[in-house]
This record gives sequence, C-alpha cells and structure tokens, in this order.
Amino acid sequence: MLSCLLLIAGCSSEESQPAAADWTEDEVTFTADGLTIYGTYRHRPDTTGPAALLISESGQTDRNGDNAVAGPVGNMRQLAELLSGHDVASLRYDKVGTGRTGIGPYAARPADVGSAVYTTGAAAALRFLADQPGTERERISIYAVGEGAVHAMTLAAATTPDAPKVHSLGLLQPLPGRYLDIVTDRVRGQASPEVLAQWLAAVDQIRTAGTVPAQLPEGLSAIVNPGNVKAVIEADRIDPLALAADLPAGTPVLLTCSDADGQARCEALRPLIQALKHTALTVVELDGVSHVLRDDPTDNVANYANGDPLSPQVVSAIDGFVGK
Repeated sequence: MLSCLLLIAGCSSEESQPAAADWTEDEVTFTADGLTIYGTYRHRPDTTGPAALLISESGQTDRNGDNAVAGPVGNMRQLAELLSGHDVASLRYDKVGTGRTGIGPYAARPADVGSAVYTTGAAAALRFLADQPGTERERISIYAVGEGAVHAMTLAAATTPDAPKVHSLGLLQPLPGRYLDIVTDRVRGQASPEVLAQWLAAVDQIRTAGTVPAQLPEGLSAIVNPGNVKAVIEADRIDPLALAADLPAGTPVLLTCSDADGQARCEALRPLIQALKHTALTVVELDGVSHVLRDDPTDNVANYANGDPLSPQVVSAIDGFVGK
C-alpha cells in the first residue's frame, strides 16, 4: 500500500549515457544557500536556442530520476535526450541528499530539508540555466515530474525582478492536491475503517499541533513520523491549485495524467486542470502509462528501473508541445 508515495529514501546517482555526437553533457555546479548542487548541462556548444530545466520526482530523486527505492530509473535522462531531438538544451541536477550534491550543510540539521529547500535549489538551477551563453532567455521551459511540478509552478509564477521568465511548463503526472490529502485518498481506498480513522486523527494532529502519533498502522509511519514531520507539514501547506491560479495568463502548459498512475489519475487532476484554464493549456490523458512515464498499466515500483523507453504517448505529447 502507498508504494508510489514511498519514493522518499536516499538516492543512487546513475551516470548519464554518452551524449550524441553533436551534443555535449557538461558536469556543472551552482550554489543554493550554501549547498553546492551538481548537474548535467546538455547542449550544443557555440549555439544559442531554447533551453529547459528538468525537475525530478519528490524527495531524494537524482538528476536522472534514480532513487534508492526504485533503482536506476533513468527517465529524466531520457527526457533530456528527447528534448535534444527538438534542439532544446537542458539542465538536470542532483537535488539535496542525492548524487554528487549530497546533504552538504544540512548534515547537522536534516529535518530542515523540506519543500522550501527543494524550491530554492530549483530556483538556483533556473538562474544558472538562464545565465548560460547558449540559452535563449525568451524560450526557457521547465519540465517536471510528480511533486517537481509544485516547484516548477512556483518558479513560473515568481515576480521578483531577478527571477528568470519561464516561457512554458511541462507538468508530467503532477500532484493533484495537498500532500496529506493525497495520502488520505489512498488510505481511504485501500485501508480498513479502523486504519482510516487512525490516519484521519493523525492528519488532524499534524495540521493542528504539528506533531505525529508515535505509532501509525500498516506502514503509514514510513509516510510521516517524528523524524520527517516538519518536512511533511511544509509540503502539506502547499496547494497546487493556488500555485496554478498564480501562473501568468496565456502561459503554454502541458499536463499529462494517466489511468494507470495512482498518484496522477486524470479524474483526481480535474480541479488542477480547472485551475489552469487561464493558461494556454494542453491536457493529454495517457492510457496505461506509469508514474515514471513508461508503458506499464500496473504502475509497479518494481518495474520502474526496467530500462524501457519513455512511452510513445509521452513522446507524442512532448513532440506536439515543445514548440509552443
């Protein structure tokens, strides 16, 4: 139960594959609040054109989409290669706690690593990408998977004078609502009435008192516990619908959902889709595509690292959107 939501453990950093002959993959670094972040800048040297920031899945998932729970998924590397086929440079990076970036200054205060830290890292990545000589600043996009869409929308709605302008957004299997509400929906659909009652009481305690019961049943303590409750509270405060409403009108947005993805079913995403109506929105409903963007109607975490290509449905969706 809730296996897809458990991708919050430490991450392995699978090295990217060699670039095509006319594309270079440079190992780059930039800083965010004292943390040195490592990434891969995939580009054609001595050329100028559109560029995309890639933001991977929730928690400790590295630049390539790899995670210690799921293994070497590699879907973000595949996404970078797909964008290269459209002459789009890209930056993907190891988030805090993953790959070469590691935990850095947060080693002494790991409980401080929450949504704000991930957003700060994403903002630093966006600034780095915007400052590259080969980046056409009017054509910067962000492609994000799962919870990464929260950070993508935050950056696209930023109004500070130094914030790079985001031209378009690819929200691939985004979160449909607040974090604890998503977990509650899954518990309601899979647990006994007794377990559901305990979970609902725990959610109320988390939101009102900022604490979590010492024990939760049936693996729910892996979702929230005294060690991570601060980060869970921070994530739960973020409402994707409010972020969507703040996006500039007319922004080109691609949103994908799937009947096979327990985290991003199309029906659950209807409120988010409605909140995006003021944008230039393209919604693509996928059939049998897993949360890691591959054809797998079971959406089994055990299959996430099987090395399959991105679903042709995902490829087609991006093919049709990338030039907007």
